[in-house]
Amino acid sequence: MAIQETVLDVDAVWDLSRQPEYDNKRLVLIDGELIVMSPVKQMHGLLAVRLSACLLLYADEHGLGEVTTEVGHYPPGDRRTLLAPDVAFTTQARINQTAQDEFVPLMPDLAVEIASPGDSLAQLRRKAAIYLDNGARLVWIVLPDQQGVDVCRSAVGARLDIEFVGSDGALSGEEVLPGFALELSELFPNPRSS
Repeated sequence: MAIQETVLDVDAVWDLSRQPEYDNKRLVLIDGELIVMSPVKQMHGLLAVRLSACLLLYADEHGLGEVTTEVGHYPPGDRRTLLAPDVAFTTQARINQTAQDEFVPLMPDLAVEIASPGDSLAQLRRKAAIYLDNGARLVWIVLPDQQGVDVCRSAVGARLDIEFVGSDGALSGEEVLPGFALELSELFPNPRSS
């Protein structure tokens, strides 16, 4: 008799997230496989707040869309994948009108993943590819240890175009957030000591 692996979907994750044993846990789903993450550490949280505050102020000032943190997003045609970017921006034109107490059935225009000590760059880039393959136009992978950001875009042949921006550079909102710029020296509060 063959053992059948259980494949979960966004509805199962919604149910699990309401169970006491998953309190203070973040749940994501990739191809039906549940990934349980612990709460983030202080630097991760500080970077998420700084980045979301800058994006929110700019988006609100220009009426561009919504900025969220840790909201579950899934591709409209794939209920077996659910990601929760640390920070996300969705343009006004794409904001979904579904109930606001549910996961969002579209990927944000900009997804931001902040590397935690347990994350591998390969895992983060896999998430970036999922975002971009399913509607996101830009992904920033924030790398606190390097005080830089991998800027990811779609490239020909299902590959990622990755540009590293170091601590002396700036992030651009490109066509997603036209005119937005953030000097990384403002994002990372304490430069690394040499």
